[in-house]
Amino acid sequence: MTEIARILDQMDRAYTGDAWHGPSLLRILEGLTAESASKHSIPGAHSIWELVNHIAAWNNIVRHELGGEVVEISTEKDWPPVWEASEVAWKRSLETLAESRRRLRKAVEELRDDQLDEKPVARADHSRYLMLHGLVQHDLYHAGQIALLKKANA
Repeated sequence: MTEIARILDQMDRAYTGDAWHGPSLLRILEGLTAESASKHSIPGAHSIWELVNHIAAWNNIVRHELGGEVVEISTEKDWPPVWEASEVAWKRSLETLAESRRRLRKAVEELRDDQLDEKPVARADHSRYLMLHGLVQHDLYHAGQIALLKKANA
C-alpha cells in the first residue's frame, strides 16, 4: 500500500466511517436540523454549523495549498459565517462540506508518494505529508466537538 493510499484511508475513515475511535464526521452530523446546528449551547463556543463551515473551508485551503497556491487566510475564510439559519441553508452547508471533501480527495489521489516530503507553498513550514495528516487530525478534533455539542443540543 502506498503512503497516499494510507492517507486517503485515514481521511475516509474520519469523514465517512469505520474509524476505530467512534463515529465518523458524517455519522455525527446525521439527523441534525438547522435549528440544532445553529445553537450556541456553550457560551463563547462555535456552533455545529460554524464548525462544519470551518472544516469545509480547511478542505479547500489545504487542497489549494497542496497545489502550490498561497491562500491568504482571513477570519471569514477560516470561519465562514452562517448567514441564514434555514433548513435549505443547512443542507447547502452540508453539500459544501461534501463537495470540498470530494475535491480534496481527488487532489490527494493525484499526488505521488515522492511529493509528500515537499513543501508546496513557499511560506509553509510543513510538508504535504504533515499538511494531510494535520487535516485528518483537525477534522477529528472538530468532529469530537460536534459530537459533544450535538449531545448538549439534544
